[in-house]
Amino acid sequence: MASYYVNRQPLPTGEHEVHRSDCEHLPNIKNLYYLGNLDSAEEAILEAEKYFVKVNGCEFCCNVEATT
Repeated sequence: MASYYVNRQPLPTGEHEVHRSDCEHLPNIKNLYYLGNLDSAEEAILEAEKYFVKVNGCEFCCNVEATT
């Protein structure tokens, strides 16, 4: 299991990026929303989609496609 966060600040394209807690590209802590200790990046993206419409995974730590 790993801890995951979603960036509250959207990217210029409108997506909110999901990151693992050990990601070197983790945004400023003030912009993060804690998603929980989860089994996979896919699970973290599903959790983030409960809060934001457009979600994707960080290309460095959560390189998976959003489900919606």
